[in-house]
Amino acid sequence: MRRLTSRRLISIAAVVAVGVATLGTAGACGDDSGSAGAGPVTLRLGYFPNITHAPAVVGVEKGIFKEKLGSGVTLDPKTFNAGPEAIEAIFSGALDATYIGPNPTVNAFSKSKGEAVRVISGAASGGVALVVKPSITSPEQLRGKKIATPQLGNTQDVAIRYWLKEKGLKTTKEGGGDVKIVPQQNAQTLETFRSGAIDGAWVPEPFVSQLLNAGGKVLVDERDLWPDKKFVITNLIVSTKFLKAHPDVVKKLVEGQVAANEFVNTKPDEAQQAISEAIGKITGKPLDLKLIKQAWPTLEFINDPVASSLKTGLDHAVAVELTEPTSLDGLYDLKYLNEALKAAGKPEVVQP
Repeated sequence: MRRLTSRRLISIAAVVAVGVATLGTAGACGDDSGSAGAGPVTLRLGYFPNITHAPAVVGVEKGIFKEKLGSGVTLDPKTFNAGPEAIEAIFSGALDATYIGPNPTVNAFSKSKGEAVRVISGAASGGVALVVKPSITSPEQLRGKKIATPQLGNTQDVAIRYWLKEKGLKTTKEGGGDVKIVPQQNAQTLETFRSGAIDGAWVPEPFVSQLLNAGGKVLVDERDLWPDKKFVITNLIVSTKFLKAHPDVVKKLVEGQVAANEFVNTKPDEAQQAISEAIGKITGKPLDLKLIKQAWPTLEFINDPVASSLKTGLDHAVAVELTEPTSLDGLYDLKYLNEALKAAGKPEVVQP
């Protein structure tokens, strides 16, 4: 398995700029795996080595995708550290499909004028919280405090800025305002929290559990802010070029996603062990199995992409002036998902 990494943090805006510039030439400079009738097909599938991408990790490690794709398709898994990296790879023609968060999904769709990607399935919901020092018991006590998020403009960054806005607290992109938002890589957050450099963080699992184990407490469980406690944290997208060229392969990929989620939900102990070992192979350090088990109950692995939450997240990003209004018409193509769900005897998802 090859791993793609970034030597520096790439902003969504920068990635999108590259993507728009390369959309027109991606077909020429990419390989021929997206060409119809070209014989054997290679599916380059992206995902992140973390717990919120559990269906992807398990699907690869347990051979679920390989089995569903069949002998005529070669699976080429690639791991990423952040959403912008994966979107850059989609735009440049280096990636065919990827598991990814909602905000990079919206940006890819918006900046390519609805041309680059389609959401073909959900994967996970939940697993995000605001963890703070025990002395902080109310939103007002965050005034003057420093709170970390994974990246300026990312899904969690938008979530806390909008929540603070609702509480009457101002933030700025530059880190000013009533509450100082400090974007930093999740891997740094545990150290900065322990040292006192930050007072809390709005982050996904397993970083929530790490901060709790370091003495923090949950001030906001993001599940409590959404109807039925459901909101998309990970969905599966595909490049429209690959979808048009190989709909049969995309259909099988979605069948693999549904099967992977079935495994994750019915064999959680085995899934958790697979995730720990896989992350160890990818990063050189296995994720503590106890930490995975601690974080597991905060996540729900569902095939529904919870489209309403993605649209609401976009509205929130507009409200805090981190993006422009955009139409999401055409973003979702859930035909193959509903076929797979029906075949598995599960309820179908309403097409947005």
